[in-house]
Amino acid sequence: MITRLMVANRGEIASRVFATCRRLGIETVAVHSDADADLPYVREADAAVRLPGNAPTDTYLDIDRVLDAAKRAGADAIHPGYGFLSENADFARAVIAAGRTWVGPDPESIEQMGSKVRAKALMESAGVPVLPNLSPTEATEDDLPLLVKASAGGGGRGMRIVTDLAELAGAVETARAEAESAFGDGTVFVEPYVERSRHVEVQVVGDRSGDVLVLGERDCSLQRRHQKVVEESPAPDLAAEVAGAMHDAARAAAAAIGYVGAGTVEFLYDPARERFFFLEMNTRLQVEHPVTELVHGVDLVELQLAVAEGRVVCPTTTPAQGHAIEARLYAEDPAVDYQPQSGVLTTFEIPSGAGIRVDAGYASGSEVSTHYDAMLAKVISHAPTRAEAARALASTLARARIHGVTTNRDQLVSLLRDEEFLAGRVHTGFLEGRTTETLSDPGWAMRAAVAAVVADERLRRGVQAGIPSGWRNVVSQPQQTTFEVAGEQQSVAWLGGREGVTFPDSDIRVIDVEPGRVTLEVGGIRSSTNVLIDGSSLPGTRTIHVDGPLGYVRLREVPRFVDPADAVASGSLLAPMPGTVVRVAVDVGAEVTAGETVLVLEAMKMQHTVTAPRAGVVTEIDVRPGAQVAAGEVLAVLEETGADVRAERGG
Repeated sequence: MITRLMVANRGEIASRVFATCRRLGIETVAVHSDADADLPYVREADAAVRLPGNAPTDTYLDIDRVLDAAKRAGADAIHPGYGFLSENADFARAVIAAGRTWVGPDPESIEQMGSKVRAKALMESAGVPVLPNLSPTEATEDDLPLLVKASAGGGGRGMRIVTDLAELAGAVETARAEAESAFGDGTVFVEPYVERSRHVEVQVVGDRSGDVLVLGERDCSLQRRHQKVVEESPAPDLAAEVAGAMHDAARAAAAAIGYVGAGTVEFLYDPARERFFFLEMNTRLQVEHPVTELVHGVDLVELQLAVAEGRVVCPTTTPAQGHAIEARLYAEDPAVDYQPQSGVLTTFEIPSGAGIRVDAGYASGSEVSTHYDAMLAKVISHAPTRAEAARALASTLARARIHGVTTNRDQLVSLLRDEEFLAGRVHTGFLEGRTTETLSDPGWAMRAAVAAVVADERLRRGVQAGIPSGWRNVVSQPQQTTFEVAGEQQSVAWLGGREGVTFPDSDIRVIDVEPGRVTLEVGGIRSSTNVLIDGSSLPGTRTIHVDGPLGYVRLREVPRFVDPADAVASGSLLAPMPGTVVRVAVDVGAEVTAGETVLVLEAMKMQHTVTAPRAGVVTEIDVRPGAQVAAGEVLAVLEETGADVRAERGG
């Protein structure tokens, strides 16, 4: 029997495993890097061990350090979570060799499924349909489109879609570099890319008796950058006979390797021809496991622990009940190519209750670092029907208060209310070419911010608190406040009087202002807006977070006067996010064309290319590979060529 379990992982999955352990009476141990020391999961554990440093290779991926932590904390079992060492056969063997219970499949199973190339060959011999592997050097135009894919790992890292044969070599090189960085294995392969396909996976649990329990299927087709965003169970609009065939294929896949523990067999489904192909088998718990738990009434972590203790668990399930949908909340900006974000979550409040489950790795005040994955939380709804589950989840996310870091929350709400999604017409390319719904006119948010700032300044004045901010004996012209919103500067004209703030060029009215809340009347409709002022009391130094019925807007107050020392040289290429420089593609003096790669950054396990906005000559390179950079830091300086300047001026 397991008495004290350590989770060799971090954040949300550690908290999730701890919750089941507490219910079962098992003591818990957390490990944490320096960056994660203050996250909720560390406080939730009965004991915590520091892994000095921040880089994954120095902390969560260091087998010796992790095993030493388990020994010092007296843990008799180790759960790997997902990611990091969860599918590392050497780690599993080391845990077993150390005399501790390994909460996962046999190392041999991990090894067999760890290489997607070997796994496909094994599945083909077991009668499971697979896509053919293609040679990058022998692929032809007739084979397009193609998918370059890392043999190890997952999560969309080391994957590239190729529609032009001339881009194949570059895609292979980039995928290899990303896979090597993320998984320590740069092996990639190429296979046909099935457009408008669906990603459907089947949950299995095997035990030592040789039985394999199948717990239905999940649809994970809504993805960005090949990473899942929304998952649900059961899969919508999937014929019963197709679902049944997938279940049988998953059972056969697990049986072929004598699989023990919780795992997921993933399939690529072609709805046009009602056929499916084996993609991979994840020999661990999946991020999206809660939708299966809610629909089937099981605790998959409890089943993992039972199998690890040698108990027989199959079959012990109930029939599927209702529909569950999970949305992954990421610290990223969908409007800027999903750039990962970092910083302090000044407010992080997501409603939960009947039919709503929140599995979070962060809380208000937590800092989101650049070292790890950008997922903040998973919000899951369970209802009798798919439509009800989507409605409840969209409403919950819309009412969440998330300040300090830009997230994909508004995009998730938009997706869950999208007519195509509600009709079940989803596929892996669903988000391609779809612009995130943003507010074309954030005027309501800027005016709410002005009203809140004026009221805040009034309270700070002490003895002069009775005098409205912006008040003048003789009004000559309105005050002007400028904000930066979504990368653009916009100004608001306003007047301050005894009756409060008014806007001479707008019909938006301020009805009431109280700390943290502003009530506006927009188009004759009154609604309350949450406003958080983040920063000092000095004008031009504040960031204002506005949450209301129309969405969330982050505003940065622009100072009226800029210190010349803060200006950057014309033509400077700035870091779009905090990260690490992994490659400098050009030298000083190089001539580049518009769109040509200048540098490559790595942030939150993904690589991001910084390209030349126009043709020119590189006059300065301010960083080198391995350098840590902050958002907005100058990376290089590009001087326009004379021809380009003349063309722009019409010369």
